[in-house]
Amino acid sequence: MSQGLFISFEGIDGAGKSSHVERLAQAFRAQSRVVTVTREPGGTPLAERLRTLALNEPMDALTEALIMFAARRDHLLLVIEPALARGEVVLCDRFTDATFAYQGHGRGFDNAVLAGLERWVQTVESLPAGTLRQPALTLLFDLAPETAAIRLADARLPDKFEAQPLDFFRRVSAGYGARLAGDPGRFARIDAALPPDAVWNEVRGAVRARGWLS
Repeated sequence: MSQGLFISFEGIDGAGKSSHVERLAQAFRAQSRVVTVTREPGGTPLAERLRTLALNEPMDALTEALIMFAARRDHLLLVIEPALARGEVVLCDRFTDATFAYQGHGRGFDNAVLAGLERWVQTVESLPAGTLRQPALTLLFDLAPETAAIRLADARLPDKFEAQPLDFFRRVSAGYGARLAGDPGRFARIDAALPPDAVWNEVRGAVRARGWLS
C-alpha cells in the first residue's frame, strides 16, 4: 500500500486556491492514487455544522478559535487519520495555518493559546509522542490583499470573514507569512496573481519537486 500523504491549501479569501484542489486530485488519481478531498472548517457532519456557526454567527475570538479546533479534532479523527492510514492522498482546503492567520493575526488573538490548542488537538495516536499531525506540504497561495478584495467584490454573498475590511486581510496575510517563516520546509509559495494555468503549473511543480508526481 502507498504511504499516506497530507497536503493543505492555504491563502487569504480571494486567492483562488480552492479551484486548484480538484485539479491536483485529478493528477494524483491519474497515477492510481486514492484521493480524499476535504476542507476546514468542515469535512464531517459535526464539523460542517460548526463551520456554519463559525462563518456566520458573531462571537469573540476565543469562541471562534475553540469552534475551529473542535471541528478540526473531529475532522482529524474521522476523516484525515483514517484516510492516511489507508495510504490515501488527503487534500485539505485550509488547516491549522488558517486559524493562526485568521483568529491569531486577523482577530488579534493570543498565538500562545492557539499553539496550546494546536498541540492538544493535533496529537494523534498514530504519531510518536510529541509529534503533531501537520501537512507534509502546505501550498500557500500568495496574493496581495488589495487584489483579493477586487476578486471578492464579484463573488457570491460573502460570509463574515469575506466581508471583513482590507486591513483585516492585510493582517491575515502577515499571519500566513509568519507561519511560513516558522516552518519554511513545509511550505511552497504559489504566486496566486498569475493566470490560472500558470498558477497550476506552480502547484504541480511544487508537488513534483517533492517526488510525489511524475
